Amino acid sequence: MDTVTPTVDPASDPLNASFDIVARQDATDQAVVELRNDVDDVKSRLDKVSRAAARPVLDGAAPVPSIQVKSFVDGYLRKGLESELKSLSGAVSADGGYAVPREIDAMIAAQLKRMSPIRAISQVVQVGTAGYRKLITTSGIASGWVSETATRPETQTPKFAEVVPPSGELYANPATSQAMLDDVAFVLEDWLSSEIASEFARAEGAAFVNGTGTNQPKGFLAAPTAATTDATRAFGTLQFIASGNATGFDTAPELKLIDLVHSLRPGHRQGAVFVMNSATLAVVRKLKAADGSFLWQPGLMEGQPARLLGYPVIEAEDMPDVAANAFPIAFGNFRNGYLIAERSATTILRDPYTNKPFVHFYATKRIGGQVLDSDAIKLLKIST
Repeated sequence: MDTVTPTVDPASDPLNASFDIVARQDATDQAVVELRNDVDDVKSRLDKVSRAAARPVLDGAAPVPSIQVKSFVDGYLRKGLESELKSLSGAVSADGGYAVPREIDAMIAAQLKRMSPIRAISQVVQVGTAGYRKLITTSGIASGWVSETATRPETQTPKFAEVVPPSGELYANPATSQAMLDDVAFVLEDWLSSEIASEFARAEGAAFVNGTGTNQPKGFLAAPTAATTDATRAFGTLQFIASGNATGFDTAPELKLIDLVHSLRPGHRQGAVFVMNSATLAVVRKLKAADGSFLWQPGLMEGQPARLLGYPVIEAEDMPDVAANAFPIAFGNFRNGYLIAERSATTILRDPYTNKPFVHFYATKRIGGQVLDSDAIKLLKIST
């Protein structure tokens, strides 16, 4: 008798079905893992893009590819590998350092504008060389009215003056430990830009006000002064208004401040500000008009500057205190009155040897400054 072997369907075999379920589960788990990895990769890229977009960019400058910043930060600043700089255009060892990528330079510039009060209100130009010069007219071309067919009389020749802002090499030398540099969570570019900007702001803030013009900018208070009006003063000489008292303000301080405001031409008063330090501001805040009202008015909204006689008040700690023969208050349109010329590139030299075990970052930048239009800035002098 023939033996019949029963045929078993593999699909109905419980053991095969179990293996199939396990295989499908493994495939599903693997797909989920791959999907999560893809999502994490996309999220990481989006985070990098959002951080790059949030960083400031210099006006007219294209954003620097993140790979260049990464090569500069991780390769040179963290590890001192100068070979990492070969891929960066313009990053050559010159003037004792390497030019930082524009993105990091823009971070420094943005913080400088917030921290340096005179820079925030003055005219700033980017230059490529140290010998920057600017021609300005000291007398306009004569004009007049004529009929359609009448001859045009010859106009007067305009007079020009040349402004050459004195400049100097501004430097900062922040330091950190190698352990901090090795820490991947340490955002080196943010720390470095903040440290450089704070040192630059402190030094240039003093120079823009009181700088001598020797290896540094010439401050506006270092310019010659006279009590004469705009039409009679020599070019480059600032006009001052006397306070009426040899050691402070007289009995009618609001009248002197009003005279100071209206000694400025109407065209310059659009955008004009008061500049003084906090000690002088404490005195001014207590001043009252004849009717008993305070001359100083707080900002109406958060972030808005306080106002004096309707004009914003800028605090610059390098301005002098109220004292005999001092100029504690300046009023003017600094955008028209003071020129800052700076070489756009900040250079950094990594120095791990001078002060072991610390790593110093010696940063330099060439900055100049000078009064541009002496009619656009007026001073209050404490004198009779």
